[in-house]
Amino acid sequence: MTVESVEAVEVKAEDTQMTEVSVSLPEEEKAVEKVNEAKPKTVEKSSSYREESNFLSDLKDNENKALIELRSKLEEAILRNTLFKKEELKKETASESKEEQPAAAEEKEKEPEATDGAAPEEAEPKTEGEDKQSSSEVEKPEEVVDRDITLWGVPLLPSKCAEGNDVILLKFLRAREFKVNEAFEMLKKTLEWRKEFKTDSILEEELGQDISSVAYMNGVDREGHPICYNIYGVLENQELYQKTFGTEEKRNQFLRWRIQLMEKGIQKLDFKPGGVTSLLQINDLSNSPGPSKKEIRIATKQAVGLLQDNYPEFVARNIFINVPFWYYALNALLSPFLTQRTKSKFVFVRPSKVTETLLKYICVEEIPVQYGGLKREKDTEFSIEDGGVTELVVKAGSTETIEIPVPEVGTTLVWDLTVLGWEVNYKEEFVPADEGSYTIIIQKGKKMGSQEEPVRNSFRNNEPGKVVLTIENSVSKKKRIFYRYKTKNCSSF
Repeated sequence: MTVESVEAVEVKAEDTQMTEVSVSLPEEEKAVEKVNEAKPKTVEKSSSYREESNFLSDLKDNENKALIELRSKLEEAILRNTLFKKEELKKETASESKEEQPAAAEEKEKEPEATDGAAPEEAEPKTEGEDKQSSSEVEKPEEVVDRDITLWGVPLLPSKCAEGNDVILLKFLRAREFKVNEAFEMLKKTLEWRKEFKTDSILEEELGQDISSVAYMNGVDREGHPICYNIYGVLENQELYQKTFGTEEKRNQFLRWRIQLMEKGIQKLDFKPGGVTSLLQINDLSNSPGPSKKEIRIATKQAVGLLQDNYPEFVARNIFINVPFWYYALNALLSPFLTQRTKSKFVFVRPSKVTETLLKYICVEEIPVQYGGLKREKDTEFSIEDGGVTELVVKAGSTETIEIPVPEVGTTLVWDLTVLGWEVNYKEEFVPADEGSYTIIIQKGKKMGSQEEPVRNSFRNNEPGKVVLTIENSVSKKKRIFYRYKTKNCSSF
């Protein structure tokens, strides 16, 4: 499949949307109406989403003006102690007044006893100014202004001139299309939710759920975005499903675990202009439980709702792989509810095009082997320090060979190789430098099907020579080959 055809798949994918989002939309009709009203008047033809710059010099005039206004509103709210609701303060004041009332009543009862029947002395009338002063002294406790409020480790008080402050504010502005009041309200609600949910301490929690196979962080893309994988197929396991979603308590535990994973991903970000400030999400829908599973619908609705409301612009792109047909059909109905900006972040990929599409965004050495890349879990052979991967193109109906010299006796050669889409004949041999010696077959020639995983093999030589990898492409399309190798001599062991 050519790059142009992959882009065509992405454009078509704009008419679809992910199930998790679709679950929460019908119950928030007012929010949907606001989203529809806020849609851009001009819709670009391209579905490719590009992150905006966070450098102030790159902002448009209206964007810069909105940022300045939001800074001002935030500064005023922090210094006037109006950023958070005053409910807690009111409760404390009410409880104090309740304690004072019995004490005042007791004093009133004691007063007649002290006079021994004499008429109580009339209190001198207070002037209006004194009355107001005493009233204000009782009613207005001294407020402490918290100038050290932070969000994701970044000080929020604009006058502190923290480097990441503008980057954080721009996230909320972009999520609300630079409508300052809406962005400010979203920021306030996020801060209130974090207090209630105790998000700032969630990284310290031991949640006790062994569900790391459901979602995990692994590697970075070509632009440095940390990658979060969501693997829905593992939930076909009934034991794991019940353990994760079986009861409301377990669903709430899953919710905290999912927010914790998001916070771990944010720890890898850099809130500086020019830094990486968002994640790449890959959602594997292979063997995923369908929309009929009530418990997962409830849990994902809650999770997606919290992530959408409290983590604005934290996902650079959402890639859905191994997408079943029913997913396209279901989400096509929901496209009208979504803005072009939201839809442009989604890429939908059929099972046969997974590796090809992922390569557009992720280097092959960062793509896990189960998706056609070279990255293996807990790999002891290759690391980033070993250098990059070489790409080779085999034209239709032709054969290419990769020759790896092994001049020293006792050297162990290790190599990785993958062919995009496979459907080739492949073999491995060791050819000695001495013409009188025999060629050693490492891997006899065989037809490699389209579902083959990448090859990893090794060979230790007893004489100088070379390892030859042969790829024969008999089909009518060119093939892309990715390979790497390293040598280890005796002293390496």
